[in-house]
Amino acid sequence: MNPTIHPVFRPLALPALDSPKWLSTPIAFALGVKSALSSILALVLFGTFIGVGAFAHDTGFTLGWALASTVLVWAGPAQIILISTSHAGATLLESALAVTISAIRLLPMVVSVLPMLRTPQTKMRQLALPAHLVAVTVWVESFRLLPHVPRERRIAFLNGLGFGLVFLSSVATLIGYGLAASLPPLLAAGILALTPLTFLLSTARNAHKLVDKLALALGLALYPLVQLLQTGVDIMICGLTAGTIAYGVHRIRRRA
Repeated sequence: MNPTIHPVFRPLALPALDSPKWLSTPIAFALGVKSALSSILALVLFGTFIGVGAFAHDTGFTLGWALASTVLVWAGPAQIILISTSHAGATLLESALAVTISAIRLLPMVVSVLPMLRTPQTKMRQLALPAHLVAVTVWVESFRLLPHVPRERRIAFLNGLGFGLVFLSSVATLIGYGLAASLPPLLAAGILALTPLTFLLSTARNAHKLVDKLALALGLALYPLVQLLQTGVDIMICGLTAGTIAYGVHRIRRRA
């Protein structure tokens, strides 16, 4: 009787786990950059940051500050909050507080990615840059790509992945800033909606277990109802409720 052979699928851009290419940290970083530039999500990110650049121009933000916000804030929605609150006359402390509150949504993503990078020899300071680079796109791509990267090279790879995406987004911010005069406001707003839409589709694609699919479906079903409450934190309520119910169902099924 012939043994069953299970094929192993990996992203085409990456070498096999036992490839000698992974012995070099710079090569692992370069492979991360290559993966960033070849990702379909990079195109979505590029369009999103064209919208960010155009919005920054229209609200009187200087090009230098717009580029700095892309590199340092590294989150489209948070950048929109920063730019809009500054334009409205908010103090630096008020703008920083608003951006910090919006960034809380990224904390679970950081917490879920960092354990994938650590080895017994990893120092906390080595995780500082990866923690900053983990945003929606990096989070999605990390779960797709990191299993195909040797653990001891994952930090270098993720730094390359994040660097490539930040560089691409900075270029898009520059282009959007320059095109602001000719970019219709409706188109700019539509471009900004690409990221949450892509995040939803990517999450659906990566949902393989019942608990993941159930949480996503419940979240989508609950949102129209929760929005009627006008709490201002509708998405957070939907996420907590749907995730808790899905986890409860998962635990019940495991005990059964």
